[in-house]
Amino acid sequence: MTQGKTDAVQVGASAYERAGVNIDAGHRAVALMRSAVARTHTPAVLGGIGGFGGLFRAAFENLKDPVLVASTDGVGTKTKVAVRTGRWAGLGADIVHHCVNDILVQGARPLFFLDYVAMGRLLPERVAEVVTGAAQACEALGVALLGGETAEMPGVYVEGELDIVGTIVGVVDRPNLIDGSRIIPGDTVIALPSTGLHTNGYSLARMALDDLDWEEARPDLGGERLADLLTVPHRAYLGAFDALAAAGVDVRGMAHITGGGLVDNPPRIFPAGVGLRVDASSWRVPPLFELIVRRAGVAREEAFRALNMGVGFLFIVPAVQREAALAALRGAGEAPWVMGEMVSGTGVTFDEVPS
Repeated sequence: MTQGKTDAVQVGASAYERAGVNIDAGHRAVALMRSAVARTHTPAVLGGIGGFGGLFRAAFENLKDPVLVASTDGVGTKTKVAVRTGRWAGLGADIVHHCVNDILVQGARPLFFLDYVAMGRLLPERVAEVVTGAAQACEALGVALLGGETAEMPGVYVEGELDIVGTIVGVVDRPNLIDGSRIIPGDTVIALPSTGLHTNGYSLARMALDDLDWEEARPDLGGERLADLLTVPHRAYLGAFDALAAAGVDVRGMAHITGGGLVDNPPRIFPAGVGLRVDASSWRVPPLFELIVRRAGVAREEAFRALNMGVGFLFIVPAVQREAALAALRGAGEAPWVMGEMVSGTGVTFDEVPS
């Protein structure tokens, strides 16, 4: 059901409930999340919550050639971590920030977001916690949470667990579209840290860490608990990009480090004949990743493909603007570092893979 509407008549509710679908639970979930969703609505949103489709008035008077950019993604098996820890709200921020970062790579600003939340048996408070988290993330970024679907699907989803998917639509002026085509050898690659695994690598992480006590403060994690580190939400990098734009930095390419890590993601934007040389000694891999790699017994080269290894986002800028870019990012509260440079070649090579 979309937020605020049911998909069966009330007359059949009792029979429907015997089949495993509770319409009233869906209504309760909507009621619990309604105010948080409404706070994301700007004057561009027409109508309220509960329509068959969300309405968004798109006015692009300041853009010469507006191009819509859309993306859909999920949070993967991080939902299994939420089940084990009982922490659900972060999943909402996870999916919003992941989707925002994906379209940011092309220079797009987010306009509106839609969510899909599904369970085998609907638990209104749990669904509302997730969607409220998504709404709060949208509100902070100026994105309208335009609508969504709350589905109860017994027999499809395991009872007590949850699936969440998000779709985002943004816009970029075509003259400002960033597609990596202007990247040249010699350009500087600046990295920003991740806040953890973000939304990728959780199947490997759960396999490696399953038999540990997630509530124990671990010396090898600086006294942190796995339950805390594994549920830190994926972060958004829109503010960092805005800081670079305000400083007049020419961002020639960006990469969101998701599934595929530093090996598979950056080359998606490289022009022919240009590769990336990474100085893997330029940052310290966070202890959480070291623990996963050690207990999973994976080769470090494979780890850089399966996990983000502490790197969340890359900006590729002209070498002459390196210091200006670093200063702008630091001024915005970021912790950037120069991770490497663009070179003649293909793909990603590592000067050194830390042991």
